Amino acid sequence: MTNTLLNEIMTAFATIRLTDVLDILLVTFLFYKLITVIRSTRASRIAKAIVLFLLVTWVTSISRLNTLNFILSRILELGFIALVIMFQPELRRLLERLGSRTFRELVVAEEERSVDHAIRAVVTACESMSKSRTGALIVFERKILLDDFFKTGTVVDAAVSDELLRNIFFPKASLHDGAVIIRQDRIAAAGCVLPLSENQHLSSDLGTRHRAGIGMSEASDAVVVVVSEETGTISVAIGGMLKRHLAARTLERLLQAELESETGERKPATLYGRLRSRLGKKEEAHEK
Repeated sequence: MTNTLLNEIMTAFATIRLTDVLDILLVTFLFYKLITVIRSTRASRIAKAIVLFLLVTWVTSISRLNTLNFILSRILELGFIALVIMFQPELRRLLERLGSRTFRELVVAEEERSVDHAIRAVVTACESMSKSRTGALIVFERKILLDDFFKTGTVVDAAVSDELLRNIFFPKASLHDGAVIIRQDRIAAAGCVLPLSENQHLSSDLGTRHRAGIGMSEASDAVVVVVSEETGTISVAIGGMLKRHLAARTLERLLQAELESETGERKPATLYGRLRSRLGKKEEAHEK
């Protein structure tokens, strides 16, 4: 029995063609991108509901509940169109990223913008606002794009500076209640509304600003810096976890660790840049 099964497996592997491998890789890539789109938006609950709907349809099929299965099957036929309409912004963003980044990363060598200046400016501003007990909410965008949140605020597109951040969060400024979103080394938008965390186990002394920071870190891979208006303490939210009571130097080291590579340098943005970096390191090791 074991030998027969082993022979069947070996026969199946022997019949695999290069096109079959390519087919599997393409399907895997498409599923990966689809999961990325779902995770990068607030659509995870909808995705769970769709999976549940598919399971119910399957159960009605094997249970011979013909009428209910017929209705659910007809709904599924229209479901694809509904999904395209529902996820139209996310699908458009995915196509834009595929068109503008994938091929450029393979062929074009870009200069990677350093976030060192942005980190220093944020740390200086937070230290100043901490002393004056000025509330602040600063989001560092990473791989997951936060374009949807730009619509809730005002597009700025300005270089990050200590003065600009303090002016934005000045209590009488029109944008001080919202969040600042930093993309690479520029302030992309200000006055943005962030999703509040629904975690029931959060400390009761955390206000709306902290809950919004945690909520954003739960909904994306962003690094969120929060300055408390009541106590002046500096906190950072990452992956739904909040690190509180940070000193300026600790904040700087934490942001560098999260936003830069382990070596303290930004990772090259392109495939060409990464290859060039690795070749350079090999040449240095060879010379030594």
